[in-house]
Amino acid sequence: MRDPGLNLLFVCSRNRWRSPTAERIYARSERYAVRSRGLSQSAVRRLSAEDVAWADVVFVMESEHKRRLVGQFREVLEDREVIVLDIPDEYRFMDPELVELITSAVDGALERD
Repeated sequence: MRDPGLNLLFVCSRNRWRSPTAERIYARSERYAVRSRGLSQSAVRRLSAEDVAWADVVFVMESEHKRRLVGQFREVLEDREVIVLDIPDEYRFMDPELVELITSAVDGALERD
């Protein structure tokens, strides 16, 4: 699944800690274009249908995010893969433990066929 030019979308609740951390990590890669968004009304950058349409793969931090994503954007999602990372909202931006959790989960998902 490691094709150059994949568009990766990272989604959490408020787009303050987890998804922006993931965006920062993968923004340095020449293999991916990345965005991060939040599902909450109070999100720094709120998820839109255009973001979902842009993405090749969507990573959400919690199962609840996937449920909300599918509920709000079912038609736009079509057959896009949505991967739940199972990362709780317990970390600050670029927390070393958060970086490790994200890197391990995302790299593992991107490397499998």
